[in-house]
Amino acid sequence: MIVRGDILAKAKELADLLTTSSEVQTFQKAEIQIASNDHIQQLISAIKKKQKEIVAFESFQNAKMVDKIEKEIEVLQDELDSIPVVSEFKQTQEDINYLLQLVMSVVRDTISDKINVEAGSSESPEDSYGE
Repeated sequence: MIVRGDILAKAKELADLLTTSSEVQTFQKAEIQIASNDHIQQLISAIKKKQKEIVAFESFQNAKMVDKIEKEIEVLQDELDSIPVVSEFKQTQEDINYLLQLVMSVVRDTISDKINVEAGSSESPEDSYGE
């Protein structure tokens, strides 16, 4: 009989396997490059500072300044996004999220198939609750 510890051990094994995927390797390399790039770090800091300014101006209900700062953030964000390593980082982040969602879907679908078949039931979970 499989116990919770066995399931958690397999989950850890799967997580370790995922960390060796090309997506995660590319993500980690891009993350290191971003962290060590002064220009990128300055842009990130400037965006964060402007975001704090927006919060302050929103509290004073100064829509004109909020709009002005939002446009400044957009310019900074565009500059940041135009840097190849940042684009690569964002893309691999999306790829990793997709991979994780795919794994979760396989687990969910496999469990659903087994539970419905083993229970001998053709009704959906909503039906069994009387909804």
